[in-house]
Amino acid sequence: MPSTRIETRRGWLGERRRDFIEAIQRALVRGILIPQEDRCVRLMEYDEDAMIVSPGASPHFTVIEISLFTGRSLDAKRRLYASIVEEVAAFGLEAGDVKVILHEVDRQDWGLRGKPGSEVALNFKVEV
Repeated sequence: MPSTRIETRRGWLGERRRDFIEAIQRALVRGILIPQEDRCVRLMEYDEDAMIVSPGASPHFTVIEISLFTGRSLDAKRRLYASIVEEVAAFGLEAGDVKVILHEVDRQDWGLRGKPGSEVALNFKVEV
């Protein structure tokens, strides 16, 4: 049940925005072993003057913030980070163009179907 927000500068993705979102979804599936149908990925594009980055950063610099249930192992997180970098390489991004931030949330602090996530049966394992 991760919720993913991608933030980058407007324009460089052009007609490839949906492909980029799908690439991040594939990385989530491969990295933290969620089901393919578990989808919540949003792309936010900013005008150049609405986003500052470190000197020397690519104009394609991208931040990916993923809120997810607490419980993934360090190996799963490593797999996720590597999968993201691998997927976005097809769009011309290098590893240094990507920042990934994980926000781990206790299941009881995530509302699903009007209930705490801790009371909802999941169709995948969190502790991977």
